[in-house]
Amino acid sequence: MRIAFVMRRSPQTRSSPILVTVIGLLAEWGVEVDVICPEDDVIDLDAIRVDHDLYVLKSGSDMALSVAGALDALGATTLNPYRTTLQCRDRVVVNRILQLAGVPIPETFVAVDVSRLGPLLEDGPLVVKPCRRSSGGAVQVVWDVEELQDLGSPGRPVVAQRYHHSRGHDRKLYCLGDQLFGVMRVWPVRTSEDKVGEPFTVTPELREIALLCRQALGIELFGLDIIVSDGQPYVVDVDPFPGFKGVPDAALRLADYIYAARHPALATTVLAVAP
Repeated sequence: MRIAFVMRRSPQTRSSPILVTVIGLLAEWGVEVDVICPEDDVIDLDAIRVDHDLYVLKSGSDMALSVAGALDALGATTLNPYRTTLQCRDRVVVNRILQLAGVPIPETFVAVDVSRLGPLLEDGPLVVKPCRRSSGGAVQVVWDVEELQDLGSPGRPVVAQRYHHSRGHDRKLYCLGDQLFGVMRVWPVRTSEDKVGEPFTVTPELREIALLCRQALGIELFGLDIIVSDGQPYVVDVDPFPGFKGVPDAALRLADYIYAARHPALATTVLAVAP
């Protein structure tokens, strides 16, 4: 079996130890693993061929998605599917799909001219983030018009969601096929311990939300950022390929899932809360 990871090359200090371990485990299991970093070279489109049994789309950059789209047109199998990954990169599309599916999300707006968000601040602060994932730009809580002006004019759409105060930690849900994991995490992250967080037992309510997201988006491997405000959970972001930090035995679970990804019959339709 040949598997290629389509990803960005990170500095040594920022490389994911989980992903490194995943690649090592797959190699131990007899998989021929290649790493494709599309930004690193000039790519001859005529030379693009489907040379691997599976392409793992770890990067959502423009270049990575363009190469993945070309491979998809040639019949390649990708994880997550190319069209699903492309859809999940756009927060406007994702949030509207979730709204229609009955997933609880904050009141959400989109604008190019951030100054037009000013009147919305009369009803409370907003969380402003780039419309597209992997496009750069920080997530910022804006409380007044002056702070809104400090954002400048990005020249591209931004998503603004109503801010809901969350007591305690935020919740991360990691979905891997029929497995569901919960990790409590401090936000904003300040230390390496904050990044890892602590596992927690997923409630039936959060499990149902994860299942709704899975069905609505047609995705098997993803992460959810959830806040709970006044007892009400809200999905505030979807990551089509999260880092799985804080998940017990994350590398082994992820490697096993990727190894089996060429066999769709192994997938189930019910999310099981993993221990």
